[in-house]
Amino acid sequence: MAKGIKTGGRTKGALNKSTTEIRERFNLLLDNNFNKLQSDIDLLEPKDRIKTILELAKFVVPTLRSTELTTDNENNNFLPIVINLGTGIEPDKND
Repeated sequence: MAKGIKTGGRTKGALNKSTTEIRERFNLLLDNNFNKLQSDIDLLEPKDRIKTILELAKFVVPTLRSTELTTDNENNNFLPIVINLGTGIEPDKND
């Protein structure tokens, strides 16, 4: 094999056939048992129901990463954003 040149195997981005088949079968299993799964979840105590729903959500809802905002205070390039929430709210006053 030439250095740095891919000469065999899957092409970049191609899906693994086994993984694809397993996902399809698992989706079919969920589709065929959705009502039973829902009734089982309904039988759980509220705290267990929430825990189960949150665990299942990991497979559907993307996980968000935390982000950090850093500023360069030396040059004062950061301008604050002021949001006026209406009369009676004066953030600059100390009561």
